[in-house]
Amino acid sequence: MNHRQRFGLIALGAAVAVVLGFGALQVGAQDIKGEVKIDGSSTVYLITEAVATNFKKLHPGVNVTVGISGTGGGFKKFAAGETDISDASRKIKDVEAANCKKNGIEFTELQIAWDGLAVAIHKENTWATKMTVEQLKKIWHPDTAAQKWSDVDPTWPKEDIQLYGAGPDSGTFDYFTETINGKEKLTRKDYTASEDDNSLVQGVARNKYALGYFGLAYLEGHKDKLVAVALAAKDGKFVEPKVDTVLDRSYPISRPLYIYVANKALARPEVKEFVGYYLRRSDLVSDVKYVPLSALQANRTKKAFEGALKSAAK
Repeated sequence: MNHRQRFGLIALGAAVAVVLGFGALQVGAQDIKGEVKIDGSSTVYLITEAVATNFKKLHPGVNVTVGISGTGGGFKKFAAGETDISDASRKIKDVEAANCKKNGIEFTELQIAWDGLAVAIHKENTWATKMTVEQLKKIWHPDTAAQKWSDVDPTWPKEDIQLYGAGPDSGTFDYFTETINGKEKLTRKDYTASEDDNSLVQGVARNKYALGYFGLAYLEGHKDKLVAVALAAKDGKFVEPKVDTVLDRSYPISRPLYIYVANKALARPEVKEFVGYYLRRSDLVSDVKYVPLSALQANRTKKAFEGALKSAAK
């Protein structure tokens, strides 16, 4: 079975889960009005923006705003009661949850997709198409911080490595540093950082000796300029970031994606309908090149949403 066939089966399975699992969650009101405020992860933004665009076609009376402050920045706004939904590429931290509790914000975590963090190089880079996690650590850990490609492998060019990666408010930053360097937020400082993955993509695309990391979907949209680095898995085989390798977790840096919803906001029809619509549209997850949930995972999310609706009704 080829990659395209696998992707088709995954998407079909997710679609069936949506029809069977989330069909009963539809509010169905065509004349609802109001506002839904969302902020957070630039990774999850692609999914949320696609959902918002389609939702507004059905409900033109609802204004949906989607910001990109990074996962950490989004949680700050969420805890302050400034947003209804927070996009997140990692789980909420204890301190962030405590800030929500202090401000009376009860919330529900809903997993909405899977993602792989792509390590990308310029299309003319022919020497670093395969790397180990140890080699990435040699580049990104502050204690080793390779300056030239030849510092990683003596057969590679004696040229400075130009690095691009997530900023400190990004869930991508937290996940990458913990997975590669062994501790969250532990990284070298001399690299171009941004919470906007598009900026990172453009940086790597402009420099033959560049290397960067960002969500898989951003790589999928720029394959004419970038090349994905295949990473060594536990069995020693080199694995590229693809839909099937993310879903089966064989790709070493795969992760779940979430939205966090304020339970109180779900008492408003526009928010309730938007979240229900979000969970029904796993096809949009596929459209923006992320990986939909399995049927079992989708059912867990459905139950979590039903619990949140009960809480909002109290």
